Amino acid sequence: MTATPAVPTLFRQATDLLRVAGIMPVVTVERAEHGRAIAEALAEGGLGAIEITLRSEAALAAIAAAKRDVPGMLVGAGTILDPVQARDAVSAGADFIVTPGTTPALAEALAALPIPCIPGAATISEMLALAALGFESLKLFPAVPIGGLALLKSIAGPLPSLRFCPTGGIDEAGAPAFLALPNVVCVGGSWMVPKEWIAAGRFDAVTESAARARALVDARPPV
Repeated sequence: MTATPAVPTLFRQATDLLRVAGIMPVVTVERAEHGRAIAEALAEGGLGAIEITLRSEAALAAIAAAKRDVPGMLVGAGTILDPVQARDAVSAGADFIVTPGTTPALAEALAALPIPCIPGAATISEMLALAALGFESLKLFPAVPIGGLALLKSIAGPLPSLRFCPTGGIDEAGAPAFLALPNVVCVGGSWMVPKEWIAAGRFDAVTESAARARALVDARPPV
């Protein structure tokens, strides 16, 4: 595949986006208006990015609402499974795209999109294939079940140029150990936005949890 001139810049932008975010809240919404409310609560707590997963019919409308109504918040689309969903996310106004895993066809589609993408990988072969397309930062998923800290430490030597956003099984207590790794630029998780808080309208609790997450990011070693 031959990359267009804009693609290397987008690869770097994906890494920079993750580095600035530090912790990526992963959110599934059942109502479009919750996208805006959650994004506002996270922003008040000091987090500047949100990944809204395409696991509900409300997801694309929630992405559009959060992007429209919460200035400065980077709004991403997650759980992208195919090129059609990726294009739909771009049309909804997503600032970036995240996938849980990445087929060859999806990888090539992501590399051609006009926004930064963080493709998912779980094996060395998948990581090498994505690196060959130019991707610099990948989502490691599901991070804890497939090896977590030990896996990330073991691949730092043979894959020194890749950076990761481990997601899956990480909570507030475990996040600092991941953030301390040199090849981790961001940690993804849902502990800031549990479904029971959203259902009960407890967005103040989301803000408080986001503030604690921001403190973890600010305390991490330089990356």
